[in-house]
Amino acid sequence: MILYRCFAASLAACVFLASTAADAQRRGSGEEPAPPPGPFQRGYLPETFMPPEAFATSTAHYEYLLDMYEGGVEHSHESVPKWEGVWSPASNNSGNRLFMNEDGIIEDVLTPDYEAAFQYRRDLGVDYDRLTTCEPAGLPRWFLEPYTREFVNTPSQSWWLNDLGNDTRRIYINQEHQNIDGTHYAAGDSVGFWAEDGELGDVLVVHTVDLYPGDYFRGTPPTSNQFETVEIWYEYWDRDEDERRIAVNVTFYDELSLLEPVTVTYAFRPRNDLETAGYRIRHWECETNDNTYLTFDDEGRPSTQYRLPGEEGFVDPRGVDRMRNPDLPPDLLGQEKNPVFDDAFDFQF
Repeated sequence: MILYRCFAASLAACVFLASTAADAQRRGSGEEPAPPPGPFQRGYLPETFMPPEAFATSTAHYEYLLDMYEGGVEHSHESVPKWEGVWSPASNNSGNRLFMNEDGIIEDVLTPDYEAAFQYRRDLGVDYDRLTTCEPAGLPRWFLEPYTREFVNTPSQSWWLNDLGNDTRRIYINQEHQNIDGTHYAAGDSVGFWAEDGELGDVLVVHTVDLYPGDYFRGTPPTSNQFETVEIWYEYWDRDEDERRIAVNVTFYDELSLLEPVTVTYAFRPRNDLETAGYRIRHWECETNDNTYLTFDDEGRPSTQYRLPGEEGFVDPRGVDRMRNPDLPPDLLGQEKNPVFDDAFDFQF
C-alpha cells in the first residue's frame, strides 16, 4: 500500500502525485504506464493545479507564494537549475479552449466588453495577425508560439529566448519590479525567486506585470494593458515520451478582460534532433525581410497579405536590400546577404 501526502510547501495536487507514483510502480513491475486523461497535443501534460486560494490580485498571489516558500533559496552558478539546449512547445490546455466550445463563446469567462470584442473579431472572419508589422508575440502568446526556445538560468537573472521576433524574457531573481520608462512592454517586467517544492523539486516562481495589450494566440480574445501573470516553472519526466521536460503552471490576471483569474499549463520539450542537425537560434530579421502587409476590404475587414517573388516591393531575404544601405552603389560587389546563394542548397525547391 502506498500512502500519499501533500506537503505544506507543495502546490501539486495529490491526484498528480498519486498518478506519478502509480506509474513508477507499474514500470517497476514491467507494466506500461497508464495514459493520461483527456486530449493532449503531444506527450503527457502535468495536471494543472489551482492557486491555494482566490487572490484579488497577482501581487497578492505572488507574495503568498513568497511567504509560503519562506523567501525561496539563493543559488550559485553551480547549483542553479540548468535548462540548456533547444526547446519547443509541447502540450498545453490553453488557447481558445478556455473561451470556446462547440456552441460558441463560453459565457462568464470574459468581461462583457471583451466578450463582445472577441465576438467582433470572430464575426469579421479575417486572416489577420498583428505580427504582420514585425511586432513580437509578447505575453501571453509567448507561451504558445510554436517556435524554438532557449532557457538560460543564472543566480541573478533568467533569460528565456523565443526564436520568433527576438522575443526575449528577462526574469530578475530576488529583485523588485522596476519601470523607469513610464510605459509597458511586450514581455513586461518579470521578477522571480527559486524555491524547493516538496513534490515538484526546484521551482522558479515568476511575477510579470506592465504588459502591452496582446492575445493568447492568433484568433483568440484580446488581453488588456492590465494583464499580469503568476508562473510556477519546474522540470518533470514525460512518461509518454520518456524524456525530461519543462512545465509552467501559470495564472492569468486581467481585471479588464477576465471575470476571474484563469490557470493553465504549458509544457516544453527538448529538441535534440534540431541540435543534431546544426540548428541555432539566430537574430530574427523581420523589418529588413518583411514581405507581409496589411490591407482592408470594402467592409473594413483587415487581412494579412504577402508579396511574392516578382511582385513589386518584394524583398529577397538572401539578396541585396536597397533599404539597408541606400547610400551605397546598387551594383557594389559583396553586398548580398547570402554570398553563396547558388551553392547553398543541393536540392531544388
